[in-house]
Amino acid sequence: MSTVKIRPASEADLPAITAIYEHAVRFGTATFELDPPDLAEMTRRFRALADGKFPYLVAELDGAVVGYAYAGPYRPRPAYRFSVENSVYFDPKAQGRGAGKLIMQELIARCEQGGFRQMVAVIGDSANAASIGVHRSTGFRMIGTCDNVGFKFGRWLDTVLMQRDLGEGARTVPKD
Repeated sequence: MSTVKIRPASEADLPAITAIYEHAVRFGTATFELDPPDLAEMTRRFRALADGKFPYLVAELDGAVVGYAYAGPYRPRPAYRFSVENSVYFDPKAQGRGAGKLIMQELIARCEQGGFRQMVAVIGDSANAASIGVHRSTGFRMIGTCDNVGFKFGRWLDTVLMQRDLGEGARTVPKD
């Protein structure tokens, strides 16, 4: 059985990342984007996160990128600077192999190393049991559901909000 390798993403990975996300946009409800961004836009997004020193990881299986995860700003106002929102996407052929949990564990560790204190998941579609399960298995707790806030594929969709502490969480005052 092949082993999944988790490593930092690079710009060379962006064509594979773009293809994975395109599939998610076109056929899934994990994202509420309606039109898949092209490689140039995905490159812009990647660079913005890299410039902000946010972790961006890929999962490789047999040398091919089969998934990715990153953390970015939870909200833009300065008081939120110690909180991040995560995103994770996988090629459908690579789902169900435990790679989601592995990449999330590494993303959490890197966010803790970066001094972040809270991670929030905004999961598209309350029927997305796989994503909810991966988040729960990596220490997230359910904090709420926003009912019927997205409309895609001719139907209303919820978002599920989950959260977990990073490092010391709110037990101490962070250092700027």
